[in-house]
Amino acid sequence: MFKKIMKGGHKKPSKSEANDSSLFGYGNPGPGTGANVVVNHASRPGPSPPGPDSIVALVLAPTGTVELLPSFRDVPVSERQTLFMRKLQICCFQFDFSDTLKSVREKEVKRQTLLEIVDFIQSGSGKITEVCQEGMIKMVGVNIFRCLPPASHENTGQEPTDPEEEEPYLEPSWSHLQLVYELLLRYVVSSDTDTKVAKRYIDHSFVLKLLDLFDSEDHREREYLKTILHRIYGKFMVHRPFIRKAINNIFYRFIYETERHSGIGELLEILGSIINGFALPMKEEHKLFLARALLPLHKPKPIALYHQQLSYCITQFVEKDFKLADTVIRGLLKYWPLTNCQKEVLFLGELEEVLEATQSAEFQRCMVSLFRQIARCLNSSHFQVAERALFLWNNEHIVSLIAQNRKVILPIIFEALEKNIKSHWNQAVNGLTVNVRKMFMDMDAELFEECQMQYAEKEARARDVEEQRQMTWKRLADVAAHRGGEDMVAA
Repeated sequence: MFKKIMKGGHKKPSKSEANDSSLFGYGNPGPGTGANVVVNHASRPGPSPPGPDSIVALVLAPTGTVELLPSFRDVPVSERQTLFMRKLQICCFQFDFSDTLKSVREKEVKRQTLLEIVDFIQSGSGKITEVCQEGMIKMVGVNIFRCLPPASHENTGQEPTDPEEEEPYLEPSWSHLQLVYELLLRYVVSSDTDTKVAKRYIDHSFVLKLLDLFDSEDHREREYLKTILHRIYGKFMVHRPFIRKAINNIFYRFIYETERHSGIGELLEILGSIINGFALPMKEEHKLFLARALLPLHKPKPIALYHQQLSYCITQFVEKDFKLADTVIRGLLKYWPLTNCQKEVLFLGELEEVLEATQSAEFQRCMVSLFRQIARCLNSSHFQVAERALFLWNNEHIVSLIAQNRKVILPIIFEALEKNIKSHWNQAVNGLTVNVRKMFMDMDAELFEECQMQYAEKEARARDVEEQRQMTWKRLADVAAHRGGEDMVAA
């Protein structure tokens, strides 16, 4: 309840001041006004119809009503462009959705008008002019580029949690916003949309404002944004480097400044498809993106919210260019969690996917540091971490890599295996450890016996050191007791 109250409170400014009406040439209607709406009023004649080259800002008097315009099929083809502009004018008006009983009729008129415009664009019944395209994109901007409500953590200071564990935020104006997003999507994907014309209106500024909206807490809005931005990336080749750079900047700010953003998962989904289309040999720019943006995304605390998409992107890089496996594995080891067991389980799952696409040469470069970390995971007191590490031996490709390099790997993890068998509290971990130990024994009995002997010698030395330590302490205690007795006699 507290979150719902705060949602209606103060608004946080958009990163790009997207609600600045001067960007689009419209007035900014205040409460109770009706800018940008065609009206009928009893005290004066109705306004003359706007021309096809402009969207006229008109004021709605308190007793005025929104004019319900005819449908496109009810007017001659020659008048449809003018009617299209008049309908766009109606759709530019903003309503207060915090009060469901306010302006009910006007809201419904706008919704029906939006539906008609979407159907008109989707049907392709008439190719709209450049002026109409410009007006349509401006109308889209007026509706979607707005101040987002404050996120729950901005009011409570709480840590980000799993969206499934809390009540999701739903945008009150979604009945209108959804249709505006649908219109933009249909316009972008339409075969009638000329890229050379559209890029004048869907420019860098428009793309940046779209990216700002990915911080919306409404998952429905982020899904539309994801689809639209992906389509823009596919259709407008001129925007591709800019979009990649802008997403990079969002990641940098998230990693190094805020660790707060609602749309990291959706942005990574877009990048997953982009990475899949990278040509070989891979550009240096893309390799830098992997090293400077994707791998550091393993650092923030809320990684669980987007790890699945991140893991997919990382794996795509390794599958595209297997030589990047060493870079990726070393990056994972750099950001390996020290105290967060659930995060460790995620890392181990991702590591398995990366190793599955790793070739022998790259594996050999990083196997020493890698299996030192795996040995620590095997001995983790958290059974899920130890269990997930032992599951690596269920993967045939990983087992084959280990078998080829067993002379290096077995001495590193042998002690961890023995400790698990002797003292790990979890029976499942014990059983899996016995299976892995037997696998190594069958793989190379001679090497196994050698490691066993070295381990026994190390244990014997450790026992000698411990005995020596105990004897030293005993001698010190005896000396102290003796001196204490002498002091008592002297006193």
